Amino acid sequence: MRARLAVVAAVRAALAATPAAAQQNFDTVQVRSTHVAGGVWMLQGAGGNIGVAVGADGTFLVDDQFAPLTAKIKAAIAAIDSAPLRFLLNTHWHGDHTGGNENFGKAGVLIVAQDNVRRRLSTEQFIALFNSRVPPAPQAALPIVTFNDSVTFWLNGDTTVVFHVPPAHTDGDAIVHWRHANVLHAGDTYFNGRYPFIDLPSGGSVSGMIGAAERMLALSDADTKIIPGHGPLSDRESLRAYRDMLVAVRDRIRGLIRGGKTLAQVQAAKPTAQFDARWGAGSITPERFVEIVYTDLAARK
Repeated sequence: MRARLAVVAAVRAALAATPAAAQQNFDTVQVRSTHVAGGVWMLQGAGGNIGVAVGADGTFLVDDQFAPLTAKIKAAIAAIDSAPLRFLLNTHWHGDHTGGNENFGKAGVLIVAQDNVRRRLSTEQFIALFNSRVPPAPQAALPIVTFNDSVTFWLNGDTTVVFHVPPAHTDGDAIVHWRHANVLHAGDTYFNGRYPFIDLPSGGSVSGMIGAAERMLALSDADTKIIPGHGPLSDRESLRAYRDMLVAVRDRIRGLIRGGKTLAQVQAAKPTAQFDARWGAGSITPERFVEIVYTDLAARK
């Protein structure tokens, strides 16, 4: 039993991409709510940031962190609005964003996701960077409605457009755009204040991450609020800095690869050095981020 719990903790740490997750005691986690704009709120607890849109037509939830936090998440939502929870949108398949799916699905919430999310949740997955195997999710945790390119929800006086982007963090990433509220939920295409985890075996790519950021920049203005997959609430200028960092690191590593450099030589060259103070404090260290980008680009040359 102890061995199994250790494996579960390791997987949670990998998917949450936070150093504290492996030692996380969910009993001590507090789910904090922040008003974003209009009827949209952000919840933070353990794992990926949650989006909540409330109103007379019902509550729309984006991601649900880990199963042990479901009661706390429900309590946080109830403190915002008493309307029934109708829809749950998964931005991608990782367990720190879908861990509560089974609980919410059994409670009658309609789970929605991009086609590849259901496919990955339905089968065993392997996260190479952490050497972790993730078993298939229970039937009740699987999305009931899936889409290929986009789906629109007409709720609470807002137009909520959910759209798929080419493989970025994974091959099933969805970004949520509340048009009237002028809010984006980026899922894990955006890690605010840290280097991102790019899940290469799940189809992710650094160029896809850049493309997702550029898609959001095109939809945003100076007043847009952006909920990242991890990190504090953000805005257009911070997202732009993130995009610029990704472009610079990708281009430097690509040049070193074309020059015949090995991974060890690329890491020794420290292509992220100018960005480490701002982006290097997360569990994806500069060395690990360089490894991810190198592995991605070397396979595509």
